[in-house]
Amino acid sequence: MEFRSDIAPDTLPVELDPQGVGVEYTDGRVAFYHGVPERTEESVLTPPGKDVHVLVTDPTGTQGVMVYVNDRKTADEILEDTGVGRVLLDQGEESSVFPGVTVRQRPYRVEVEADLDEVDGRVFVFAEDETGEFSWELVAADEA
Repeated sequence: MEFRSDIAPDTLPVELDPQGVGVEYTDGRVAFYHGVPERTEESVLTPPGKDVHVLVTDPTGTQGVMVYVNDRKTADEILEDTGVGRVLLDQGEESSVFPGVTVRQRPYRVEVEADLDEVDGRVFVFAEDETGEFSWELVAADEA
């Protein structure tokens, strides 16, 4: 098995669209997350076994950083070419993927929490696999 490592993300163009959220990788490809993200208060616990991606945008929503959580399938070189970051966590571990945004590995799930007083932008969480796609925007309690 090939070794995988944590990778720092680059800033990427983002498009917030009525049909979903688009992220343009540095290699020119676009990832599109379908549907309007569900607004939830400050944290989310993803369904078990999903691929989890965290996107933190600037206040305008036009650029941001994308981090894959526990992606062990994608080679380091591919992520480096796309500008997407990666963080690998063991059971019970946590990591700050952006100032004010913390990810934790729970049993079979990932928890993403945002201190929205510290984040100067928007925080989106995407969880997907071959059977479905979920998306959330973490917002302050009075915005949910």
